[in-house]
Amino acid sequence: MTNNYKKFIGSFSFDLRLALYDILGSIAHAKMLAKCKILTIGESDKIIKGLFSIQNDIQSGWNLPEEEDIHYAIEKELIKRIGALGGKMHTARSRNDQVALDIRLYAKDEAREVIDLINEFQKVIAKLASKNISVVMPGYTHLQPAQPVLFSHHILSYAWMLQRDKERLNDCIKRINVLPLGSAALAGTSFPIDRNYTAKLLSFDSVSENSMDSVSDRDFVVELVFGLSIIAMHLSKLAEELVLWSSAEFSFIKIADYFTSGSSIMPQKRNPDVAEIIRGKSGRVFGSLVALLTLLKGLPLAYNRDLQEDKPPLFDAVDTIKPCLELMAAMLSSIQINASKMLAATEKGYLQATELADYLAKKGMPFRQAHGIVAKIVSYCVEKSIVFSGLSISKLKAFCPLFEADVLSVLDPGKIIKQKVSYGGTSEESVKQQLLKLKKL
Repeated sequence: MTNNYKKFIGSFSFDLRLALYDILGSIAHAKMLAKCKILTIGESDKIIKGLFSIQNDIQSGWNLPEEEDIHYAIEKELIKRIGALGGKMHTARSRNDQVALDIRLYAKDEAREVIDLINEFQKVIAKLASKNISVVMPGYTHLQPAQPVLFSHHILSYAWMLQRDKERLNDCIKRINVLPLGSAALAGTSFPIDRNYTAKLLSFDSVSENSMDSVSDRDFVVELVFGLSIIAMHLSKLAEELVLWSSAEFSFIKIADYFTSGSSIMPQKRNPDVAEIIRGKSGRVFGSLVALLTLLKGLPLAYNRDLQEDKPPLFDAVDTIKPCLELMAAMLSSIQINASKMLAATEKGYLQATELADYLAKKGMPFRQAHGIVAKIVSYCVEKSIVFSGLSISKLKAFCPLFEADVLSVLDPGKIIKQKVSYGGTSEESVKQQLLKLKKL
């Protein structure tokens, strides 16, 4: 029963990954205590030397003896190595502000790592768009053929989603980068500490304004996992498109075999496993977000032991999203584009319908009336099982005398795309502008 109890209330098994951050924070704290003459320089130096020895051993693969949590484990090991002086390391702080510091240090590093992965992913998308800048494909709404677009324009939409993801993380870092150390248990400390000095040592932009808020809230963790959840959602959307595009019904792309698997009984199949797993992993990240919100929603101020459960969902969300970004980037860089299949698909679904209506509107007809005429043309084509290109000028004139020979220019998907001159549209010139702008971000 005793062992089960200790295991139940302990957090060492999962907060072990905070060990180096805990040591980093303790070194800065010891330096501050010496600066403020709370410890002598000699005491501080000896504590710091002991902490560095533990750090070096951990980095060399040594296993820190298990205790209730990582903070007590390091303090106990320090006392073992340098004697009772190690106990002075905890002067003017509590485990409450100590753990808040460790999580902020961890979250800041991981957010920056995710941003770096997004940068690399955006480069992959830009390269794929540049290589296939003129490839024409159907654009969809409601998963129904809508209008012709450039594949490069379509795939670059994900680069802009990722750009907002980066902006969210960078903005989140501003709120992560606030020093909680010095808040102690909840009320601050009576020791004459210098929190700004500690903040400078640990590269924090500012110190927290309220000691109770510092030790009790984890909104920065929720915000970070929210940002990771949006990334997961964007990756899931792209994964879904890759699954669809690689199917026999679409055949727009071929995913490299490395990212697919065969069937156990159907030898002809290659399943888009990596894309499907990335799509599935999104739910796991969302689950971490819900877990954190549920954990925090009913906690009174200040610190409560419930808060040790903030780390598993944070760690899991980070551990899930990073390989998803890496593998999606690698998979996307490997795909083969079937340009002819994409172009042929623009013949289905009457994608030129909007352009036909715009053509009549430019001739002076109210758009709503033009819309009705084109709807009748589409119905006729469906009934006769023909596409727009199968209509003669005389047949189009039978529907509306405003049609002239120049209407043929709006039946060609390539020409339609060239006419999309509005900023941010699907023209090749617009895509080139997007690529240039992305390079500067």
